[in-house]
Amino acid sequence: MLQILPIALRSLLVSLLWSENSNIEPAPLRFQLRHEHGVSNDSHIIFADMPPSFAPESYDIPTTSIITSRPESLDEFSNARIRSMRHMQSEPLKWKDVDVQGPNVEKRETLLQLAKMTYNSYTVPKDKDWYDLGSDWNTSYPFGWEPDADGFRGHVFVSEDNSTVIVSVKGTSAPWLAGGGGPTVKKDKLNDNLLFSCCCARLGPTWSPVCDCYSGGYRCDQTCVEGSLIEDSLFYPIGTNLYNNVTYMYPNADIWMIGHSLGGALASLIGVTFGAPVVAFEAPGERLAAKRLHLPSPPSTQHITHVYHTGDPIPLGACTGVTSACAIGGYALETGCHLGKTIRYDTVSKRNWSVSVSSHPIKFVIEKILNEDWDPDNGLEVPVAEAEKDCVDCYSWEYGEFKNLTRRRFPIRIGI
Repeated sequence: MLQILPIALRSLLVSLLWSENSNIEPAPLRFQLRHEHGVSNDSHIIFADMPPSFAPESYDIPTTSIITSRPESLDEFSNARIRSMRHMQSEPLKWKDVDVQGPNVEKRETLLQLAKMTYNSYTVPKDKDWYDLGSDWNTSYPFGWEPDADGFRGHVFVSEDNSTVIVSVKGTSAPWLAGGGGPTVKKDKLNDNLLFSCCCARLGPTWSPVCDCYSGGYRCDQTCVEGSLIEDSLFYPIGTNLYNNVTYMYPNADIWMIGHSLGGALASLIGVTFGAPVVAFEAPGERLAAKRLHLPSPPSTQHITHVYHTGDPIPLGACTGVTSACAIGGYALETGCHLGKTIRYDTVSKRNWSVSVSSHPIKFVIEKILNEDWDPDNGLEVPVAEAEKDCVDCYSWEYGEFKNLTRRRFPIRIGI
C-alpha cells in the first residue's frame, strides 16, 4: 500500500516511522565459537570445525547500525591497486555505502566482550586461560592451530542466527608480549618489522634489516619497501584469503574483524579492503602500511575503531630507539598513525600510569581498563571515538628511487 502513495507523503511516513524506531536499541547478538583457522607451513588455509561435544559459553554483544564504504567490485579494487603499484597512477573507483549491523563501540560491554574474543585468539578453547563468553557465542571455528602451523591463526565466532561472523586474528607471540612464545614467533616478528617500521627495521648499524631497501642515512627506497609487503606468504594476503573463505561459508552474514596488536592492524587492513566493521586493540599504526600496500582509500574509514591506552608505547609508535624494550626484543614498531577512529584511554594523565610495554597485553586491558566505566560522572562508559589529527609517521625519513633499479613489476596476484 505504501508504494501507491504520492512520493511526498510516502517520504513523510518513512521519516516518521524511522524517527519512531531510531531510539530502539537492537538486542545484543549472541555468538559462539565455531571454527579454528590457520595456515600450514606451505601457506595453505586450514579450517577445523569445533567438535559437537565442545560447548563453550557464548558472548552477548551490543550492536548498532554502521555505514561502511565498499568497492562496487573487488575486481575493480584489485585493478586500481595494481595500477597504483605498477604505474603510480590513481584509477577512479566507485564505492557504495552499505548499512550493516556492527559493534556498538560506545558500550563498555561491547569492547569487553570483543577483547575477550581477541584474547581467546591466542589460545584454544580447552585451555585454562580461555575466556568464558556466555551462552550467545558458544560456537567458533579456530584457524591455525595445527601443531606445526607457524603463521596466521585465530578463531571464527558466529552468532546463533548466522547473521554475523566475527573473525578474531591473533597478534604477536613473543615472550614479553601477550602471546608468549610458540611456533608463530618468527613470522609474527617478520610481519611486525615489515609493516610497522620506517625502513625494513633498520634501527642502527648493528641491526639486520628484513628487506634490502635502506639507502644510507635516513633514506629508504620507496619501490623496494612497497614490494617487500606483497609476498603471498605474508599475513595480509593470507587474511584476505581467509575473509573470502568466510564469505563463501556465510554469504548472507555481516562479517566483523577484530584483533590485538599485530592482529588488530591486520584486522584493520582487511576491514578497509572489504568494508567490514573493525575493532582493534593496542595495534601499532597501520596507516603507513595501507599506503605501502596501495590499498585504495574509501570515502570513509569510520567503520574501523582502534582502542588503546596511553600507557602502552606500541600503539603510540613510541616504543622506539635501540634501548627500547621493543628494540631489545628485535622489533622495530615505529608507526603510530591509525586508520578510522580511536577510543583513546588516557591512563597516563587520568590514572598516573607509567609508559611500559608491560601494559600492552590484551589481558591487561581486559582486567585493568575495561573492568569499569571510564568516566561515569559524565555518563561515558568509554572515551569518545575520534579520528587522530596531525599524525605523521617516519617524519625524519626520506623516500624515493634511491637504488636506481629498473622499476619492478608487481605480481598480479595480490591476495583479494
